[in-house]
Amino acid sequence: MKRREFIALLGSAATAWPLTARAQQRSIPVIGYLGGTTFEMTRGYIAAFHRGLADTGFIEGSNVTIEYRWAEGRNERLSSLAADLVGRSVNIIVVGGSTPGALAAKAATQTTPIVFLVGTDPVKVGLVSSLAKPGGNITGITNANVELIAKCFELMHGLVPPDAMIAVLVNQGNIPQAATERRIIQDAARALAARMMIQEASNPSEIESAFTALVRERASALVVSGEVFFLTQRDHLVKLATQHAIPTIYAYRDYVTAGGLMSYGGNLRDMYRQIGVYTGRILKGEKTAELPVEQITKVELLINLKTAKTLGIEIPMSMLMRVDDVIE
Repeated sequence: MKRREFIALLGSAATAWPLTARAQQRSIPVIGYLGGTTFEMTRGYIAAFHRGLADTGFIEGSNVTIEYRWAEGRNERLSSLAADLVGRSVNIIVVGGSTPGALAAKAATQTTPIVFLVGTDPVKVGLVSSLAKPGGNITGITNANVELIAKCFELMHGLVPPDAMIAVLVNQGNIPQAATERRIIQDAARALAARMMIQEASNPSEIESAFTALVRERASALVVSGEVFFLTQRDHLVKLATQHAIPTIYAYRDYVTAGGLMSYGGNLRDMYRQIGVYTGRILKGEKTAELPVEQITKVELLINLKTAKTLGIEIPMSMLMRVDDVIE
């Protein structure tokens, strides 16, 4: 090869290498993550989501990129955040723990695959046509917390006198979930011949007002909805329940580890790992429409005995025998 030809070849290779590198960079898939709370509130769950991705061979920063968007408990922001992710041409949208977020993502795109984690029946709220064959571009996991709220009510009914008032706190800003929870709670109260009251809150000041009403009406116990906004207010809720000495049951163990009395629901970390697995499978080429919506089959009952002692509550032995985990 002549010297002039060799130099020309080196020049063409130097030009090609950056182009090849850019092409490889563009080939790395991008996940759009839509969260209803904040990163700090879901740090442990995001780690579980990453483990699920890793189970399918995807590592953030290595062979996959993640664009995060956080609604910070403000459901009214979800539509614009979902539209922003679609506008960035992400390969898939993951919605962590938010029914309004999943609905916003579905409204934003009919083509980009969507994986959700929601707390209610996704068929009833219009996310999928069926659990076995979701169809379209959306699938995910449901933890059934909305349906489990009846069991939470029953547990609190067994902890207080039969004629005691039991309050339920719902987020009226999440219209589909709040409407379903109202119906389920009313049915549960009738079945138990129990007294009940429903309080609404969609911001911190309304939570304060709700507790004022509970004290005024002499409510003996409280059931907090599993709606994602309340998770952003975990410490606030636990503090108020302790301050007013109101025995309270929540949907997630995080409340109990933070000092709440009881929780009854699925293991969120397991569920976040599973949406990570689903996300990886779809990125590898599996069809969203052919992945059935998974339903959790295991729920946990947790009790904080230290909090029970502080509140002066004696947990019945029949309830202690059913506990999956005790915090002392």
